[in-house]
Amino acid sequence: MTTEPKPTTDPSGNGGRAILRLKPGRDRPVRQGHPWVFSGAVAEVEGQVAPGEQVTVVAAEGEPLAVADVNPVSQIRARILSRDPDTVIDAAFWRARLAAAGARREALSFGAATTAYRLVNAESDFLPGLIVDRYGPYLVMQCLTAGMAGRRRQLAELLAELHQPAGIYERSDVPVREREGLEGVAGPLWGEAPPETVTILENDHRFLVDVRAGHKTGFYLDQRVNRALLGQPRFVAGREVLNLFSYSGAFAVYAAAAGAGPIVNVDTSAPALTLAEANVGLNVPSRPDDEYLQGDVFQVLRHFRDVDRRFDVIVLDPPKFVHRRRDLDRASRGYKDLNWLALRLLRPGGHLMTFSCSGLVTPDLFQKIVFAASLDAHVDAQILAQLGPGPDHPVALSVPDAAYLKGLFLRVVA
Repeated sequence: MTTEPKPTTDPSGNGGRAILRLKPGRDRPVRQGHPWVFSGAVAEVEGQVAPGEQVTVVAAEGEPLAVADVNPVSQIRARILSRDPDTVIDAAFWRARLAAAGARREALSFGAATTAYRLVNAESDFLPGLIVDRYGPYLVMQCLTAGMAGRRRQLAELLAELHQPAGIYERSDVPVREREGLEGVAGPLWGEAPPETVTILENDHRFLVDVRAGHKTGFYLDQRVNRALLGQPRFVAGREVLNLFSYSGAFAVYAAAAGAGPIVNVDTSAPALTLAEANVGLNVPSRPDDEYLQGDVFQVLRHFRDVDRRFDVIVLDPPKFVHRRRDLDRASRGYKDLNWLALRLLRPGGHLMTFSCSGLVTPDLFQKIVFAASLDAHVDAQILAQLGPGPDHPVALSVPDAAYLKGLFLRVVA
């Protein structure tokens, strides 16, 4: 069992930090462990602060509550680092937090069969704004907030000390940084630069990963347990599979290894399809009946509907549709359309594995969307499993916002 390290404390109570005072009645989320303080909850910041500096968060009447990174230009005005306001935020603090996150991953006992997994999962590992993924001998780091961006080299040195990688590569080139007033950054951060593609193992399957420019940090590590579920012969052996938004073909690799019949992979990116074909060939050579189609998934699905092409298994793993709450209605219609089309293409007894990675789409809402799609498609379906990320992507109970990936594994019965 691992526990959170006891923080170093500052007997002076504030460490010279500026004060961020909350409005009356707005302290409850902080007291309950939520790591974000939104701008609307802030009464004032006493003193001048730059993005990424630390502040002491206090209740309206002045009671110290926490120490946090502040960012005056972000809607998330402060990110809690420790609920002990006396905590000293120094190298020892960061080392202890990183070591604790690493120990939790060691407890998962991946073994030699899996060499790629998440080491640090931001707020859910009590390191807000920091993502660290392992790809064999390399670590890939994302600093999504001003606070983490400002200490990126210190964090890289500590990660190198703790994990002895060959190199650490930064992939802080994501749009969310714009909300923090930050530009995108990517490149070697410590040690040697990774090659153009890094070869990893996942459940003894081999994958080529582009950590320099691939989606996220190069690979969808959060889908490991769902790929393993799909890759059971009882679901795919001898059956025709349609893999939508296929990216680098990870679901196809599991299906092919389990004896699937022809697999059709669809993606808008030609380089991604080339990588997908290479990954399938790396694990299951000689599959001449597989297809790799470049195109818009909505259009491809409509074409298959029009020509009455059917499948036994469909994987539907679209990119994030909802970036802001105002996008929710439009995105919900998009999810419904995709699932409606997919359900219409399934043969009776077929299986649909469908996902949303939009954090603002709750599991309950997603199930309602898929249910509405099944009504319009005039099919009955059963939920065989509720899906989410693997255990290396934990979600802190105090941070439900972090539960971004959700999915359903369905069987069509009529």
